[in-house]
Amino acid sequence: MNPIYQHNESEQDAWDLAESLMQQARAMMREAEVALDTWRTGKEMNRLRCARRGISTTDAEIRWSASSNAKNALTTNNFSTGLATMYYNAATANYARALYLHVTDLTRG
Repeated sequence: MNPIYQHNESEQDAWDLAESLMQQARAMMREAEVALDTWRTGKEMNRLRCARRGISTTDAEIRWSASSNAKNALTTNNFSTGLATMYYNAATANYARALYLHVTDLTRG
């Protein structure tokens, strides 16, 4: 937060916590994106492998979705997305708290 606009320590603490939570949320979203890319790449590689063996696209998708690699990638994606959402919501609450403390301090002063 810009020191010019900071009014009290509680406001700064709320802002700093919100910033930290945003960083964690972004890290979780990066993990989710990596997991989704892993899933997409694996699906395409499996489709190509099955095509070389004469296996239909539908059967290739069924085989991929049943594989442990596909399940792990989707689980990681879902978990990381859930954590990112939690962190984003917590950051939002702390930004709102910082704003509330800022406005409250302005009305008192």
